[in-house]
Amino acid sequence: MKSVTSILTALSLSVFSLTNAFASGSHSKVIDTSLTYNSGILVLAFAGFLALVVVVQTIPAIISLYNMIKKTAEESRQQQPARANARD
Repeated sequence: MKSVTSILTALSLSVFSLTNAFASGSHSKVIDTSLTYNSGILVLAFAGFLALVVVVQTIPAIISLYNMIKKTAEESRQQQPARANARD
């Protein structure tokens, strides 16, 4: 049964990956990025600065999330003996 499941999974994954190739249409509609992207170094520097701002803002968010999880875990450890005593 596992072999049938793995075969069906592999077949469905291959079919789903082919849909991107079919969705692209004809080859005459290919976008040439050298014509589309003609911005200068200042635009790249601005985009890099924005990316840096986003990354720097995620650091306090990750620290805050870690502290919330840590606090919740400590509270659940403190409540477990009380629940065990209530059952006895």
